[in-house]
Amino acid sequence: MATIARRAPRGMLPDLLDWVDSPWTMLPFPAGPGFRIEDYVEDGRYTVRAELPGLDPAKDIHVTVEGDILTIRAERREEEKEAHRSEFRYGSLSRSVRLPVSPDLDKITAHYGKGILEVCVPIPQVKPGAQQIEIKSAG
Repeated sequence: MATIARRAPRGMLPDLLDWVDSPWTMLPFPAGPGFRIEDYVEDGRYTVRAELPGLDPAKDIHVTVEGDILTIRAERREEEKEAHRSEFRYGSLSRSVRLPVSPDLDKITAHYGKGILEVCVPIPQVKPGAQQIEIKSAG
């Protein structure tokens, strides 16, 4: 059994701050949406990384783009075993993010390795400065 160490009180609401800092497994409701993601822009591309350990990317993971929404869906199936304890999450998991640009679908790439799915969306190059727009006559 783990021993819980209390820190020195912080401010006026130390118990509330301890609750916020506590591990999600201690909360009275299920932890998060199923899997964690991170996103960032680097080297002219928008990258989304998702933690999806133990899955087969060919069968269990699906990545779709509809409009400017990127959706990652995963399915983790529970193996039938005798009575056991499991803290793993099983079933369908899904996360969606809004892309910062309208994507060129042919240039989106996805790679899976060491339990991490990485989806890269190239960001179109914007020409610096103003650009003259030709006005055509309506008549």
